[in-house]
Parts: sequence; structure tokens; C-alpha cells
Amino acid sequence: MLEGRNREVLAATIRSFILTGEPVGSRTISRKRRDNLSAATIRNIMADLEAAGYLEQPHTSAGRVPTEKAYRFYVAHVARPERYQNSNDAELIRRQLRGDESRPPQTILERASHVLATISRNVGVVVAPTAADLVLHHIQLVALSDNRVLVLVEPRGAPARSRMVRMDEEIPQDELGRIANYLNQNFTGWRLEAARAEIARRLEEERALYDALLRGLALLWRKGFLPPEGAAEIYLDGASNLMDRPELADPGMLRELLRTLEEKQRLVELLLRYIQTEDVQQTLQARVVIGLDADPPVSGFALIGAVCTTEQGLAGRVAVLGPPRMAYERVISAVAQVARIVGDAMNEKS
Repeated sequence: MLEGRNREVLAATIRSFILTGEPVGSRTISRKRRDNLSAATIRNIMADLEAAGYLEQPHTSAGRVPTEKAYRFYVAHVARPERYQNSNDAELIRRQLRGDESRPPQTILERASHVLATISRNVGVVVAPTAADLVLHHIQLVALSDNRVLVLVEPRGAPARSRMVRMDEEIPQDELGRIANYLNQNFTGWRLEAARAEIARRLEEERALYDALLRGLALLWRKGFLPPEGAAEIYLDGASNLMDRPELADPGMLRELLRTLEEKQRLVELLLRYIQTEDVQQTLQARVVIGLDADPPVSGFALIGAVCTTEQGLAGRVAVLGPPRMAYERVISAVAQVARIVGDAMNEKS
């Protein structure tokens, strides 16, 4: 934990770099302080911060820039987004997202991505509510006439979902009961999408050929008793903002990045992975992830996102994606506000 002058100098360095995008020298920090702390003293402090991994020096004669470790410290211990107020941002959010109840949800989601891109000067991403986050509470399989099976899936905190499956052969009720018990014992508490993936993996194992219970499960699986959810709708705006960022001056890297942003399924997987419902659902505050553990070219990016949940238990996501140099208080505040409005809108339309 940094305290005293070290903390103050680091915070000032981060704020200056976020504002200008230029390496920050000791004289820049010294001129802004009221205690007449000398540039030489600040230079020594910055050297200590560099040794601790909070700053780095692009060139020997240049000033210093924050590292991902510095941004994480800033967000965790310095930034106060709950106190941040920007009347222009609030007016833009109100004008674009509130007031017209006749607008379809798709319009609100599209405008939400535009608002986030405008405020952050990065990429605004909105994923429509999807059932991928529903958590399995209980599953029941009921044998009906004509080789039909009724599949009842009860997600936690959401309405039950039913599906009728017609089989090529009869599966007795006692066998269906054993299969249901297996699923409940192994997958209660799992996200539905994760449960689907794990069931598919287990059925690919060789032992599934010799296990009667898994053979019965495989018959149901081939008939789509637990179908995947449809592709999530995703709205993206602001990719052109990245073209002005000095961090992304390499044309080849920028082309690959823009191509990646066009692969919308990858963006959905990214948001589902990093912005979990249990992280931010209760308070609707944004979660900040600095330095994504993902494939290039988005590795090293920052993601600020929040969940907006419908009364049916479905979860959508709003987020800002961009290089770590961003105005965190402003963006976190905007993401949280937009998430609340989008969640309210989805509940009104559901």
C-alpha cells in the first residue's frame, strides 16, 4: 500500500498521463504541487515508484508513464467514481436513453453503446440480455406417450423453461429419473451455458460408450434436450475512436484490432468471462479489469463493465473497452448510470 508523497506523486502522474498521453516529468508534477516539493525530490520518488513496478520510462531522457499495476492501484485506492459528477454526461445519457417509452429495446441498446463511446472516447459495447448466465436449480425429465420426453429446467430465481423432445426409442421413466438425478447432482449451481459445455465434454469421453446412464443422456443430447441459447445481440460503437490513440499507432496492430472487434462472438465471450453477474449485480457498480488476459490484440486492454439484469433473471452487459489510459472516474460513473437505465428499460419491455 502506497502512502504519503509516493501515493500523491503516483496519482498526479497517472492523472497527467491520462489527460495528455505524454510521458510525465518531475517538473510537471512539481509545478502542480502547493508544498514547493522540488523536482529533484519528485524525481527520486518517481524512481522508487519505477523500481516498485508502478511507473516505467519509455526512453532514458523521457518522463515516466503508468504501468497496469499503477492503474489498478489508482482504481482500487484513489479513484472516487461515486463522487464524480459531470452535468454534460448526465444530460447526454438522459437525452439519449430516457423519455421515450415507445422506443424498442434494440434502439435503447444501440444508443447505449453510442453514449458510452462518446463519453469514454473508446469502444462502447452492449450485449442484450442472454440466458447464458441462468444458473441451474433443478431439472426434471418426464416420459410421455409416443416416445416423447418433457424436459423441465428450473433456473435459480427465474421462471421454469420446458421443452418437448421426441425420441427414436422409448426411454423408461426410471432411466429418465436416473439421468435427471445425475444432472442435478453434478450441475446444480452451474451456469446453463457452462453445464452444456461440460455435458458435451463428458459425452465425448470413451467411457460414455460403456455407461448405460451416459448412453441414455447421449440419446437425449442428440435430440437437443438442452439446446444452446441463440446468439446474443451485440451493439458496438466507437471503433473509430481507437484510430486517434497514440498507443495504437502501429497500422498493422490497429487493423488486426478492428478486425477482432468485428468478430462479435469473441466480444460476447469476453464480456461473459470478465463481467460476471455475481461481481456487480447487487450494486450495479461497474467492474474494472485492467490488462485483459486474452489473445492479442486485446490483451493489455482495459474493460469497464456492468450487468443489467431483468426480472426474469436474464443478464445483459454494458461496457467500455480500450487502452488502459482512460478517465476512470468518468467512465466508471457513466457505465454504472447506463447499466441502471438499460436494466430499467429491459424490465419495462419484458
